[in-house]
Amino acid sequence: MTGVERAEGRGAGAGPLLLGVRHHGPGSARAVRAALEEARPRVVLIEGPPEADALIPLAADEEMRPPVALLAHAVDEPGRSSFWPLAEFSPEWVAIRWALAHDVPARFIDLPATHTLAWGRQEDAAGTDSDGDGDDDREGEGEGEDDGDSGPGPADLRVDPLGVLAEAAGYDDPERWWEDVVEHRGVGKGDALAPFTVLEEAMGALRETYGVGGHDRDMVREACMRLQMRAAQREFEDGVAVVCGAWHVPALRQKTTVAADKALLKGLPKVKTDMTWVPWTHRRLSRISGYGAGIESPGWYGHLFSAPDRPVERWLTKVAGLLRAEDRIVSSAHVIEAVRLAETLAAMRGRPLPGLSETTDAVRAVMCEGSDVPLALVHDRLVVGDVLGEVPPTAPAVPLQRDLARLQRRLRLKPEALERELELDLRKETDAGRSRLLHRLRLLGVAWGEPAASRGSTGTFRETWRLRWEPELSVRVAEAGVWGTTVLSAATAKAEADGVAAQGLADVTALAERCLLAELPDALPTVMRILADRAALDTDVGHLAQALPALVRSLRYGDVRGTDTGALGEVAAGLAERVFVGLPPACAALDADAAEEMRRHVDAVHGAVGLLGDAPAAGRGHLRGRWQSVLRVLCGRDTVPGVIRGRAVRLLLDDGELAQDEAALLMGLVLSPGTPPADAAAWIEGFVGGGSGGGMLLVHDERLLGLVDAWLTGVPAEAFTDVLPLLRRTFSAYEPGVRRTLGELVRRGPGAGGGSAAAGSGIPGFAVELDTVRADAVLPVVRLLLGLDDVEEETGNDLAGMTG
Repeated sequence: MTGVERAEGRGAGAGPLLLGVRHHGPGSARAVRAALEEARPRVVLIEGPPEADALIPLAADEEMRPPVALLAHAVDEPGRSSFWPLAEFSPEWVAIRWALAHDVPARFIDLPATHTLAWGRQEDAAGTDSDGDGDDDREGEGEGEDDGDSGPGPADLRVDPLGVLAEAAGYDDPERWWEDVVEHRGVGKGDALAPFTVLEEAMGALRETYGVGGHDRDMVREACMRLQMRAAQREFEDGVAVVCGAWHVPALRQKTTVAADKALLKGLPKVKTDMTWVPWTHRRLSRISGYGAGIESPGWYGHLFSAPDRPVERWLTKVAGLLRAEDRIVSSAHVIEAVRLAETLAAMRGRPLPGLSETTDAVRAVMCEGSDVPLALVHDRLVVGDVLGEVPPTAPAVPLQRDLARLQRRLRLKPEALERELELDLRKETDAGRSRLLHRLRLLGVAWGEPAASRGSTGTFRETWRLRWEPELSVRVAEAGVWGTTVLSAATAKAEADGVAAQGLADVTALAERCLLAELPDALPTVMRILADRAALDTDVGHLAQALPALVRSLRYGDVRGTDTGALGEVAAGLAERVFVGLPPACAALDADAAEEMRRHVDAVHGAVGLLGDAPAAGRGHLRGRWQSVLRVLCGRDTVPGVIRGRAVRLLLDDGELAQDEAALLMGLVLSPGTPPADAAAWIEGFVGGGSGGGMLLVHDERLLGLVDAWLTGVPAEAFTDVLPLLRRTFSAYEPGVRRTLGELVRRGPGAGGGSAAAGSGIPGFAVELDTVRADAVLPVVRLLLGLDDVEEETGNDLAGMTG
């Protein structure tokens, strides 16, 4: 019996109209729409969680724009969730819209989400895969087990039915076979049910051959669907239409007893569940995202479904527009030629119409000149796409989600699927609000934005973010709802909890920094109290030295945000004092690796003290002097490793606290024959290595270069091979020009007397004396290149602190 005969002969006892589909198939979607128009059922049953029945009317809202997804999450464990995505070209979405447009009830009939989520919890506890697809974290990331059931191609089967059918038809590509037999097949008048009849017969044959693939969950779900069908038939008799994955149709057609189906559902675990609509993206519909029912080309399928006519011509015009936007030369002649080539390829390959493979080959040959580089852009932007759906504000949501949506509207910060860069000026009220929101969300684990390096500015009033909204962030928001009903209250509670749970001192200081960035005044006192307690108990100087820079950075951030950082400054000053006391003994008797790590701590503390010592709070002005005393102690202790002693000397020299003659004397003592070569090489590395600009110091101070040269030439042969790797690491970090100049100076034989190494050396660009008139002439240009005038104008007195 044909589909037409079945539609015309439907009467009492004829049974429900079963429309087996491929999830996210535009051909199936068109066929479903045509079948519903022809059959005019009194109720439409759809594969999906019954808890979402109350959400179906929202699909008719003008602000609802697919792709969207039904989100189910456990109330007591929001991180446990499942999604049921729907695109404009999904048959289920078309069925919902048809039912709403014709005032026909629509209901979901799959296994309730309350069982689905509880089932997944049990499997996770047992250490098994929660969705049967071989990916242990699929459900945690959002795709529920329901989505692995993709109609003709369920993810839990060992054999892909779509691939089996394609192979039987002589195709090596299942997607190409599906395009030829479904997507390119027009649904003619009176032929609306034919595709479903054919698919049902094919799925019946496959189930007879392969069974249910060894997954008992399918049997339970199908029993639930049969029970729902029987209930609908009692209410609407034969005016029932069912839209479900084609794989399930033979099982739904199967004659079973009510008792047998109820027995399969008996004793299923339950968990309290909430459901809502959330935005989705084409990219998350793609198979490469790990989605079990994913398709290769969501953007292409969306185009096929929405194009009113001439889909190939319209598609290639889209491609041309994209390439032109990327400054590639593509004319209308290219489009015409690409259309002709795609049609020729389709005819040569025996296809009814050009498909994605033919249009892609045509684009590569005609518009991309054979290159796959622009073709990758076409695939990313059009074939897959970054379309982000929208959900009306009336959709149910946790209070935290509603507050986030309100803040997004107020700050004009719309979520977008395509990654974009956002530059913020924290002196502006709106930008400061955006910064606070993004930092608070990061603290809550909602990584909508990632901080990036700001270009062209080193001021703390600038921030750069890379923003990209992913659908699973909706789950993170729901999960963060346990901390509070607003973003501010949730972030505050989360920060306080993180402070209590923090393991190390550095973790607490980093948290304090994040609290300032997120402007959480209620959480900061709690975190500072924890920080003070941890600092008082921690005796590891390395931990203290790691914690100090983050605190000092927080003081600078607090200044630009107008935050009261008095308590933070006092803790930082106390932490610095403890570092000063404990650093000299902590630097004694260290091996090479520990010495290098401690050298990095010394650099970090030096930078932090430089900023902290300039802070206006009373009592901090002496910190610089205390720190310089510590550096002098490190310089003169033989028990301190050479790399630390050398760095201490260099830091004092750079700060003007050590005369060049005194630095040369210390270097001469270290490089004397009585010092082991390895210790001397480590001292040199600390003094002129580690990215400290030591190469230019040697270029401009001939005495220091002469000392190094004399020592190096006097190293015994048996010790030279030991110190060579260390010296090579030190000098290889210099700029090529600096290495070239040093080589020239050594070749010419630098003297041991005073004066500049460049003076009288004959090196091009150096004179015997400094020409102050010429130097003053270039200063305005240098300031302009460095942007110092603009920075001074914008930051005022803060410039002196930064450039000092």
